[in-house]
Amino acid sequence: MDTARKVGENAAACGISLSLHAPYFINLANPDPEALKKTIGYITDACEIAAVMGAGRVVIHSGALMKRSRAEALAIAKKSLKQVVAACDSQGFGEIALCPETMGKINQLGDLEEVLELCTLDERLVPCIDFGHLYARSLGRLGEYGPLLDRVEAVLGPDRASRFHSHFSHIEFTPNGGEKCHRTFASDGGFGPDWAPLAAEIARRGWSPTFICESAGTQAEDAKTMKETYQACCLEEML
Repeated sequence: MDTARKVGENAAACGISLSLHAPYFINLANPDPEALKKTIGYITDACEIAAVMGAGRVVIHSGALMKRSRAEALAIAKKSLKQVVAACDSQGFGEIALCPETMGKINQLGDLEEVLELCTLDERLVPCIDFGHLYARSLGRLGEYGPLLDRVEAVLGPDRASRFHSHFSHIEFTPNGGEKCHRTFASDGGFGPDWAPLAAEIARRGWSPTFICESAGTQAEDAKTMKETYQACCLEEML
């Protein structure tokens, strides 16, 4: 906890907002009571660390299908998430937003519609839209950003839509499975998605989401590029 406290103090001194990613192996779609108990523990522990750091958001994975239909897995995940939210409230973490994440592999629960449906369970749930994951699971056919963001607003309303959480990176995918590995903006191979049109769309709408750069090894450099591109788009909107 000392490390978390120091990180939070340094971030506050630099004017940096923090978020935290809960353990990757969380599976809200696992119906086993013991597995759910562990999941609740993982998430509440993450919230405890987030509270010490001053982080306002905790990102959580939606889970795996486990040979179930998508509808069956989503139904289980919704029941699990309700219990997770109740546990967080009971332990005093109600002010921390949980962010179900869109997933990159096709056999994982967590396409955009599934994540949005999870977020309808409670007004405090904020979607973590990983555009690289959506690009990978769509096998590069993500499409235009405008209709995607319109859909988020239609389901969650303009307030939550405008402040969604997000991960962004270029991602390599396989034809059958989806996500293979994260890449960098400078990677050869034509990996996507493209940041510039997304930055332009966010600037046009005047939204203020949180973007976390997840490039493989060049997070700081690519985050700087993202920031500069977004600032240029905002300037264009003002002219």
